[in-house]
Amino acid sequence: MSGTLYAADLTRGKVVKALVKHYKLDYKIEAPNDEFKKQFPLGLIPALVEKDGLKITECIAIAVRLARQANPALLGANDDEFDQILSWASFANSDIMKHSVATWAGIIGKVPYNKKSSDQGLQDLFTCCDIVEQRLYDYTFLVGESLTLADLIVAQSFWRVFCFVMGQEERKKYPNIYKWFNTIINTDILKSEFTDFEYIEKKKEFVPPKKEKKAPAPKAEQPKKEAAPKAAAEEPVSEEPKKPKHPLELLGKPKQAIDEWKRVYSNEETRETAIPWFWKNMYDPEEWSLWKVDYKYNDELTLTFMSNNLVGGFFNRLSASTKYMFGCMVVYGVNNDNGITGFFLVRGQEHEPAFDVAPDWESYAFTKLEPTEENKKFINNMLAWDEPVEVDGKKIEIADGKVFK
Repeated sequence: MSGTLYAADLTRGKVVKALVKHYKLDYKIEAPNDEFKKQFPLGLIPALVEKDGLKITECIAIAVRLARQANPALLGANDDEFDQILSWASFANSDIMKHSVATWAGIIGKVPYNKKSSDQGLQDLFTCCDIVEQRLYDYTFLVGESLTLADLIVAQSFWRVFCFVMGQEERKKYPNIYKWFNTIINTDILKSEFTDFEYIEKKKEFVPPKKEKKAPAPKAEQPKKEAAPKAAAEEPVSEEPKKPKHPLELLGKPKQAIDEWKRVYSNEETRETAIPWFWKNMYDPEEWSLWKVDYKYNDELTLTFMSNNLVGGFFNRLSASTKYMFGCMVVYGVNNDNGITGFFLVRGQEHEPAFDVAPDWESYAFTKLEPTEENKKFINNMLAWDEPVEVDGKKIEIADGKVFK
């Protein structure tokens, strides 16, 4: 058999690339490109295309197919062992990977840091580690008496765990996993994928970004005042500074309160009631403006739930402007090929006073929208989430989203 293996330098691509390289299988290894996008509209990697046109996605399915060609012994000695191999591979690909990412993604800045989510991820990850540790207490390999695909795929899922979570202290708690992992990544099959790997000394911890200190503005020299008569100075003057108002407060109260629109949107049917109400009662071009908001760095996004968490963090940091705007943003596409877009209704005619309360607001592009039929269609879909998003002439399904209200 021969064809093309599309893979990137991501965790789930290590084993399939290693099998092709080590056993010199007749497959070209290529990074995702235009041809890949034509063949696999969902953008899932790794992906395999045989010369006869057969297409395979999902790393476990591809790994099984390659192992069957390269070395059937990797699939176990009998059906029972094969079933156990699939069980361990699925456990790695879902549970271990899921909790691993939840633990370290916020710590290294892949998504906004959430202590509660990271701590829960760590707890769940260590539960997974307990299961593997106990298995390896009694057995050298996960299935049978020799190396199988189960060992390769589970070790693959531990890559980032040892990069970010398993420092020296943590490794002492899981000596069997540490010994086994070190053995598996140094096998002839996998070592080409771990040539630059190094164990960390200490578990990565979240470090909040430093806030830049602004230099105090020079004080203007005030003319000296004559001393007031003692009788007039008996009552002390408060030195407590007044809290600065939001710049949009200067625009005064709009004719239609935005809280009423938020109530309608939250409680009424979106297409049938809320959207007509928005255009009839809420949107007044003299008092409000419409903005399309797009994330600038879609090529850096990975998993869709992480992209949605990124939006959630952005919304949290916009909380100071809650009274002056409303918005919906969605994640469109699939894991490792997705983007973020949305719309906001903003008090006034400029976007900056509303958005610059969030430190990361410049990571987004803002386009002012006129209420044309085309723009209304886009806004209505951002409110309803019931139609694909059109990007560069292509329609892409919405995966998730959040509402700022």
